[in-house]
Amino acid sequence: MNYVFISPSYPVTCTYFIDRLSRQGVTVLGIGDTPYDELNGQLKSALTEYYYVDSLEDYDKVYRAAAFFIHKYGRIDWLESLNEYWLKTDARLRTDFNIASGTREDKVGELVQKSGMKKVFLDAGIPTARQTVITDLAAAKAFTTKYGYPVIVKPDIGAGANGARKIETEEELAAFFEELPPEPYVMEEFLCGDICTYDAVVDSRCEPLFESMCTYPPVIDSVSNDENIHYYTSPEMPERLRALGRKTVKAFGAGSRFVHFEFINISKDYKGIGKAGDFAVMEVNMRPAGGHDPDMMNYAQSTDVFSIYAEMVTQDGRRMPSGESFYCAYAARKDGHSFAHSHEEIMERYGDGIVMQEEMPPIDWPSMGRYVYMARFKKKEEMDGFFRFVLE
Repeated sequence: MNYVFISPSYPVTCTYFIDRLSRQGVTVLGIGDTPYDELNGQLKSALTEYYYVDSLEDYDKVYRAAAFFIHKYGRIDWLESLNEYWLKTDARLRTDFNIASGTREDKVGELVQKSGMKKVFLDAGIPTARQTVITDLAAAKAFTTKYGYPVIVKPDIGAGANGARKIETEEELAAFFEELPPEPYVMEEFLCGDICTYDAVVDSRCEPLFESMCTYPPVIDSVSNDENIHYYTSPEMPERLRALGRKTVKAFGAGSRFVHFEFINISKDYKGIGKAGDFAVMEVNMRPAGGHDPDMMNYAQSTDVFSIYAEMVTQDGRRMPSGESFYCAYAARKDGHSFAHSHEEIMERYGDGIVMQEEMPPIDWPSMGRYVYMARFKKKEEMDGFFRFVLE
């Protein structure tokens, strides 16, 4: 099997996906804009060959790289980046080279445009916040008159919470339109509640081979209020979320993928959406969760999601078992805060349960914190105590 991997060096978890694919006997061919000498050793060992381009934004160069691999190794069976930024490039390459796996150009709009996602949610009857594409201030005011404040504005095409803003007053709305960027934006209701993800490795029949849930406080508030970061992966999942996650997979026809869907566990009643305790979908990401989330899934279920993905690609099934279950906690401190307990005190109290602790790359400090502690616990009460101690 020939697997072309776009941008294999970023994010760093790509290394582990490629390593497991290689162990399954897959010929993994990388196309990236990181010079070969700067790739880490594990990635170099796992790649069959690497084709450097000075810019992945230059489609002609990426096209020629893929054509070179076809000429040398034969037909491409699979092409993926596992990075939503390159979804349109992935889809165009699959279309141009008639690659069977994955989304083609004619369907990629509903995966990269938040307005396109919303149409799929509504057509499938999946609860979701009301939304409109922003055209002018008058139309935006009409939306807020109907649904009230606060609202969220965000780029129609954008990764994660990048460019998103919470607007709570008419004055803030007017100020936003004075500096409205040229790209299309959408506006939608702000739903109160924690973010709960549905993460899954899905086979070709859109049936899950692996499922997991992470719970986060509202990310946009954490960033705008400069709050320290904490979230966790659970050893179980509410059946209502599991059912909605599976329904969303089938609504998008998201077979043969690792998916990361974001839901709100709403904390109050919303007419036409649901009651407190229900789930409403926010958006879909047709790639694995970012950062350390895949590692947290492994720790929570004592398994290896990178191998599960590789088995899905090569066998359309799963052999990798899961073991003992835990809550896996992520607590990260930001600069500019004074903390009650030192690093040494944290390690003395929780060292036996800490599975990772490190300084994050500077680019991640605003959203993910500067120094992170990851630990696992059998009981949620123990985990909550860990959060209080680290972030006090």
